[in-house]
Amino acid sequence: MINRELIRIKIVQLTYAYYQNANIDLLEEEKTLAASKTSVTQLRGRSLQQSLQDAALTPDDRQRLLQRSIDHVEKELRFSLDKAYELYHLLLSFIVAIHKEMVHRHDVNTIIAVREGAERPSMRFVDNRFARQLAENETLNEYLETHNPEWKENIDVVRKVCQRIEQSDVYHDYLTQADEPDYDADRELWRKLYKLFIQENDDLDALLEEKSLYWNDDKTVIGDFVTKTIRRFREKNGAHQELMPAYHNEQDKIFAEKLLRTSIERAEEFQQYMRDISQNWDFERLAYMDVIIMQTALAEMTTFIEIPVNVTINEYVELAKMYSTAKSSTYINAMLDAIARKLISKGKILKTMGDNNNNESSH
Repeated sequence: MINRELIRIKIVQLTYAYYQNANIDLLEEEKTLAASKTSVTQLRGRSLQQSLQDAALTPDDRQRLLQRSIDHVEKELRFSLDKAYELYHLLLSFIVAIHKEMVHRHDVNTIIAVREGAERPSMRFVDNRFARQLAENETLNEYLETHNPEWKENIDVVRKVCQRIEQSDVYHDYLTQADEPDYDADRELWRKLYKLFIQENDDLDALLEEKSLYWNDDKTVIGDFVTKTIRRFREKNGAHQELMPAYHNEQDKIFAEKLLRTSIERAEEFQQYMRDISQNWDFERLAYMDVIIMQTALAEMTTFIEIPVNVTINEYVELAKMYSTAKSSTYINAMLDAIARKLISKGKILKTMGDNNNNESSH
C-alpha cells in the first residue's frame, strides 16, 4: 500500500524539514554553536555538512553528527510511513462506524414506525453485505485492537456523514431499486459514498489533522487505496478478505531508505549540479522547496538504474505542482532535463532519457 508516490512525497517533506530544523536542533544539542562562526539564522536551509564545516569540530565528530542526523531522519521516515498505514485502517474503520450508526438510526426509526403504525423503513442499507463483511474483517479488527480509532469519542463527525448520506440521491436510488440487492451493488454503493462523503470532508480532515500532523497530506493518497480496497473485496472471501500490505514489495522499502539517505549524503554534489546548469538563473534565490525536490529527483536518477529518467522527472514535476510555486514545475522540468542529459553524456547516469520499456510506477 505504501507505494513510491507516497514515499517520494514523504522524503521531500522530511528532507525539507531536515534542512530547516533538524541540523540546527542537533548542533544546539551538541553545544557546538557556541564555538561556531555561524549564527542559527545562517544555518537554516543549509545541509548539516555545510553547517559542520563552520563549527569547531574534529573530522570524527563531524562524521558522528552527520550519521546521527541521518539516523534520526530515517527514523522519522519509518514512523511517517507507519502512520500512513495506520490512516489506511482508520479510514476503513470509519466506513464501519458509519454503517453502525446508520443501523442504529434504522432501529430507532423502526421502533417509531411500529409505535405509530407506519411502514417500517427499508432493511436494504442495514443488510448491505459489503459493509457487514468489512466489519467482520479479521485483519482490520486485529489492527484496530491495538490502535483503537475511538470513533465513539468523535461521533459527531460520523453523524454528520450519516445525515449527508441520508439526504443524497445515491442513497435513495439504492434503497428504491427494483432489483433484488446483490453484493456488487452493495460494494459499489460504498465506493460512491466514500468518494462523495469521506474523501472530501472538511470535518474529517480537521479531526485527522488534530490527531496527527503526519496525516495533513496523506488523506487523498491513502483514500485512493481505500477505494481500491473496496473494489478488491469479494464476498466469497468473507472475513478472510486480504487488505493491502504495508509495502507493495520489499524493494519499495529499500527504495525509501536508500533514496532518503542518498538525497542527504550527496546533497552538496546534487546542488552543485544545479548551480552548474543554472547559469541563466540566480540559483541562490531559488525557492528552497524547489532545491529539495530537484535534489531528491537527482538522488533517484543517479541511484536507481531501473527507473527511467523521464519517469523520475515526471514524478517530481508533479510534486512541484503540489508543494511549490506556480512557475516551479516548468522550471524544475527544464533544470532536471538539462542536468540529466549532461550526466548521461558524462557517464554519471547509465541510462537514456527515453527508457520507456520499464514498468516502474507508483504501483
